[in-house]
Formats: sequence, C-alpha cells, structure tokens
Amino acid sequence: MTKHRTIISEIGNTPLIKLKKISELTGCDIYGKAEFLNPGQSIKDRTALKIIEEAELRKDLTKGGLIVEGTAGNTGIGLSIVANAKGYKTKIIIPNTQSEEKKSTLRSYGAELIEVPAVPFSDDKNYQHVARRIAEEETKKTNNGVLFADQWNNLDNIKAHYEGTGPEIWNDTNGKLDGFVCSIGTGGTITGISNYLKEKNQNIKIAVADPHGASMYNYFKNNNVIASSGNSISEGIGLGRVTPIIKEAINIDFSYLIDDHIALPYIYDLVINEGIMLGGSSAINIAGAVELAKELGPGNTIVTILCDNGNRYQSKLFNPSYLIEKGISVPEWLT
Repeated sequence: MTKHRTIISEIGNTPLIKLKKISELTGCDIYGKAEFLNPGQSIKDRTALKIIEEAELRKDLTKGGLIVEGTAGNTGIGLSIVANAKGYKTKIIIPNTQSEEKKSTLRSYGAELIEVPAVPFSDDKNYQHVARRIAEEETKKTNNGVLFADQWNNLDNIKAHYEGTGPEIWNDTNGKLDGFVCSIGTGGTITGISNYLKEKNQNIKIAVADPHGASMYNYFKNNNVIASSGNSISEGIGLGRVTPIIKEAINIDFSYLIDDHIALPYIYDLVINEGIMLGGSSAINIAGAVELAKELGPGNTIVTILCDNGNRYQSKLFNPSYLIEKGISVPEWLT
C-alpha cells in the first residue's frame, strides 16, 4: 500500500544537487541542498514545522489557535502552510521593504499580513518587537493558544536542522564531507547543521558567508566583536546581534564577507547553464562555497544551502530596472 502523504510529510528530505560550473572552477565537488523544493519553496518550512510541532508537544496550541511571527517572508510562508494543514491561524508582521512576491504569497495562504516600516532592531517599531507585542495582546483574547514563533530566539529552530537537515547532508554524502558553508539569518540553519556534522566528524570545516551590512562575519572572524559596514540587497539574511541561537554556534572555523557584485553572477549563471533559479541568500552561500573551496583546496567535497526559489524576487533580482538602480550589473539574458 502506498504510504499516505501530506503537504507536511513533503517538508525536508530535499536532494543534493551538484553545482557543475563552480565544481569545475574550484576542482572540488560542490553540492547545494535544494531547499527551494520544499512545499513553501524555502528552507524555512523546516523551521516552521519544528517550531509548531514542539509547541504542540508542550500543549501551547489547540485547534483554532493563532501563530504570530515577525519575518522577512519565508518563515511566515512556512508557518502559514503548516498552520493551514493543522488547523491554526497565522498573523505575520513583515517589513514593508520585502519583495511583493513574498507578501502576495502570504496573503494567498490566508495569513493576516501586517506591514511595518523597516527600522533597526534597536527601534521599538522594528517588526520583531511589534510581533512580540501583538502576540502578547492576542494571548489575552483566545483560549486556543497563541504561539509567538520567535524564530530569532527559539532554540527549536536549531533542532529543525540538528535533527533534520544535518543528518540528511551526512547521509546523502555517505559521510564523505569536507566542508559546509551557509549564511546567517536567524542562525538556526548553520548552528543545527554544524553542531550535528562536527559530532560526526570534527575534521569537517564549517564556514559562515555573510553579506555586507551584517555583523556575523566580524563576530566569528574577530573574537566575537560586533561590527558591520556597507549593505546588501539579499533578503532574509544579515544579523546584527548575538542571539541565544548564535550563542550555540560553537563550531565555526571560517568566516567570509561576500559582496553582492561577486555573489549574484553565480545565481544568474545557474539559471542559464544549469536551470536553477534561486534568491539572493543562495548567491551569498554559493560564493561562500567557492571561498571555502579555495581554503581547502581541490579534491574536497563541500555542501551549501540553496535557500529559496528565485520566483520570490522577480521584481528585484530579476528586474533590470531594480538592478540598475542598485548598481548591479544586469545579466545579458535579462536585457
């Protein structure tokens, strides 16, 4: 009898895809974990599912309960998918600078979407603070439970990758893995995966790839000093403070600062030559994989994360006018 499948059962177990051109360029075998093949088209589906499942185990939610989150978009989409499948409602607070594609997707899934100005975390009007206050207010109104997902501080975020993504990478490479690299949004992905992989083999090298404008490059490179400069057009990554999740990231060997002008050509090349369309965070990751390959030398096996589908960024990364406005070279095939 065929195993019963649901939309939730399809989260995770994504394939590793060999990235041919950069593998040839570096002499390494470089693979991308195809997280854009999750139902919500991003790695954040894993985070959303684990956070909700753990809340259910704690009896924090019952049917008709509400999930509140502040998000750049993808976590909100993942939460909405899982919530709909399980009988919960979602209220999502998002910076108004995020792509229209993400916002329209959230509305299409029935989430109540609240857009707020994009202000620094230090500002009380930052979307994460707004989300927390809304969750506290909603708790007073319902008997079915309100979950503030709080992906930035919720250690279940780490568990999603320690129990899921990390073991998948280990198994799919048959343990023949020399390096792993990815960027930091909340830090859950790199923390969970690196902690798992280092337990399996301490010789696996772990690297952070950070965009300009974020602080994690300097934090891991220069003895926990928080500092940043510049900016990036990538969405969903770029952290400026030490969170409970980052405190658990104890297995970082290398840290790379990646410029948009270096990173974006990798995803444009993938579209035309390998048929894969990705977002900006994947561009940072792929550029990071190239840097790690230089560090380790030819003949090594390296894995990174292909975070989400590029269709979330048609109005930005694949829009010539936007790229010109940001001083980014437009790929020839987009002109």
